[in-house]
This record gives sequence, C-alpha cells and structure tokens, in this order.
Amino acid sequence: MGAPAILDHVVLAGPDLAATIDEVELRTGVRAPLGGRHPGGTANALIGFTRGGRRVKQYLELIGPDAEGGWAASEIGRFGIAELPAPAVVSFAIAPHDLDATVERATAAGAGIAALVPLSRRTPDGRELAWRLGLPEDERQPPFLIDWGDTAHPALDDIPALELLAVRRLATDVAAETARLRALGVEVGDGRDALEVVAADADGIEIEVEVDGLPVVLR
Repeated sequence: MGAPAILDHVVLAGPDLAATIDEVELRTGVRAPLGGRHPGGTANALIGFTRGGRRVKQYLELIGPDAEGGWAASEIGRFGIAELPAPAVVSFAIAPHDLDATVERATAAGAGIAALVPLSRRTPDGRELAWRLGLPEDERQPPFLIDWGDTAHPALDDIPALELLAVRRLATDVAAETARLRALGVEVGDGRDALEVVAADADGIEIEVEVDGLPVVLR
C-alpha cells in the first residue's frame, strides 16, 4: 500500500471571497492574506496550520470568485461555488507519496479519479506556483489528490496560522466511506494526524481548530 497519503489542505469556499475572509476572521481571530488568482475565475487566501504548535505543510484555503478579474459566483464551476449561499468547508486535498501510483491503485479499487490535470496560480508578488491534481469523478466525493512537484509548499510562506485539532469526514455510511478513503491511501482513525470518519445525517466535512485555548468547529 505504501506510505499513507497526508492531508495537504482543506478547502473552505464561498460566493464572495472577501466576505469569506471576514467570516473566518470573525470565527478564529485570524485574517487570511490573499494567495493568488487561478485560471478559470477563482482566487484564494491562505491560513497555515500548526500541529502541536509546530508549522506543518498543511493549510486552510479560502476560495471564491476572482472579483478583481470580474468573475461572479454564478460563473464558477468548481466546489459548488455557484450554488453556495454562504461560506462552507467543501473539500480537502491529500498529498500521496506517488500521485500516479495512487491514482492507478484507487481506480483498480473502484475509487476512481476522473483526470490528472496540471494547474497553476500567480501569487501577489508575481511568483507562479504549479502543481498537478487528481480530481475525483464526483466532486462531492472528496478528497482530490495533489502533487506540488518542484514548487515550494504554500504553507511554508510567511502566512498566519491556526492550530489544527481535527479533520472530520461526515458520512451517512461510515463503513463504505472509510473503505473508499483507505483505497486512496488516506489514514483513517481517531489519532491526531488521521482523518476521522463520523456518522452524520448528511455527507460533509468539518475541521476543528484551537482559538484562545478553546476548540472552534468550521464546517
């Protein structure tokens, strides 16, 4: 099976990026700086994660329409942004040790990946970041896979951070979802670094972060 895939980032999307940044700041006290603009009409802002007080290669991505480029939420096809009435945690990315091998293994296990695609974005200081994504056949069934290649990981930039306590996959069928995630190489369990799969009335994702010594849940 190889080394387990690790969490890379969590996606919190909204119909208005500025309002999403404001909402997360209100909930956590941390304001996400702008990260950059993507081809296809989205822009993002980033907050790093710490684990046990130490910076890790994991982050929270706030994403929404690229207002500077004149894009509206109704024009965005990814992450359900066109239908979102308010900011919500919509997906997460994992970083497998070997992206191509993981896609082959997952496809053989029936946890198919629709496509491997190269993407990029330009940062406010003019740098271009490039990566490859393995996109799920159904975007409502995260995670997607990511390989940064030679690009420096964005979480290592000088950005503010939150202490990450847990990432939870909410599932109506815990056994089936656990099996699907393990086919993708995801470490599932109740440990600090594992993804938790918990029973819920509807599928979803939530994260728990620490704010002033107290847990705060974003979903």
